[in-house]
Amino acid sequence: MSKIDTILSQLDAISKNPRKAMEDFKAKTGKGAVGILPIYAPEEIVYATGYLPIGIWGATKKQILKATTNLPAFACSIMQSIMELELNGTYDDLAAVIISSPCDTLKCFGQKWKGKSPVIQFAHSQNRDMEASNVYMVGEYKCIKEKLENILGVTITDDAINAAIDVYNENRAVMRLFSDVAAMYPQVITPVKRHAVIKARQFMDKAEHTKMVRELICELMQQPVVPFKGKKVVLTGIQAEPDELLNIFEEFGIAVVADDLAQESRQFRTDVPAGNDPLYRLAKQWQNVTACALAIDRDKPRGKFIVDLVKEHGADAVIVCMMKFCDPEEYDYPILLEDFEKANVKNLKIEIDQQSESLEQIRTRVQSFVEMM
Repeated sequence: MSKIDTILSQLDAISKNPRKAMEDFKAKTGKGAVGILPIYAPEEIVYATGYLPIGIWGATKKQILKATTNLPAFACSIMQSIMELELNGTYDDLAAVIISSPCDTLKCFGQKWKGKSPVIQFAHSQNRDMEASNVYMVGEYKCIKEKLENILGVTITDDAINAAIDVYNENRAVMRLFSDVAAMYPQVITPVKRHAVIKARQFMDKAEHTKMVRELICELMQQPVVPFKGKKVVLTGIQAEPDELLNIFEEFGIAVVADDLAQESRQFRTDVPAGNDPLYRLAKQWQNVTACALAIDRDKPRGKFIVDLVKEHGADAVIVCMMKFCDPEEYDYPILLEDFEKANVKNLKIEIDQQSESLEQIRTRVQSFVEMM
């Protein structure tokens, strides 16, 4: 097994077993984990405590039995599966859970949480153009910090948060580089492998993840660049799961050369800016987030942002991974479609549902789309 295969295998194993990653971290450090629900949360404050911030993104093909007693049937499958896992006690070992409120379902999610893990819920400012947004977010982050200190029995210093921001910014930079390098080696970094590398960062110490991905990049760049004979696409949406979906892309010769997925590149494309006050720095990062359905922007730049990704990476098309029942993404779609058509960008919309038992309809649509291209 080559060094590349070894690293990819390790990251894939972590991406598929977050509980083991959490247990390994606890065995190594003596500290547990704090759950982070989608999509934007100040993980650096958690990291500054020495605890592991661990992503909570539901589970694929999880049968929903109990969640419907707490959520409406039209809540998206991520929220349904998170609630099902929570009611089954899956998250009871977490030291705490932090929940942001970027959509209607998440706004009430903390009230419905029944597990043993204490919940910290906060709200992002939506009118982000003014300085009052930063003042408000500093207040929200201060509340998170104080609640974490009480729950975990720790003191979180400004120096510790600033150091955590440095670790996270380094990881963000490395992940942006990985995304670009992976696009050069689609025969090696298949859609499934690319996803695993990115997803693993949700469940790892960011410093350790940075080290592994940096090593992977170095190994990749020693390989010759071979022309790719298939089709190159940019993905957009909340997430592109399960792996069986990504295998369909590979089956029909599709390489993912860039993405605008909430679970993937939106997590690392905006750095925390420089400064002395760490909470204000985190607030400014939220103000700088752009081209996201969950962050209100009057100019609606997301379509142009994706078109620019297509041009930058020489992609043949965009695939919109539409999370079923995700209102913010569905509201954005008509605007995206108009922007794609103006730029003559080929595009395909597929519906994502974590509980889907069959992907045959998607397989047929992807096959037809590739043939038309």
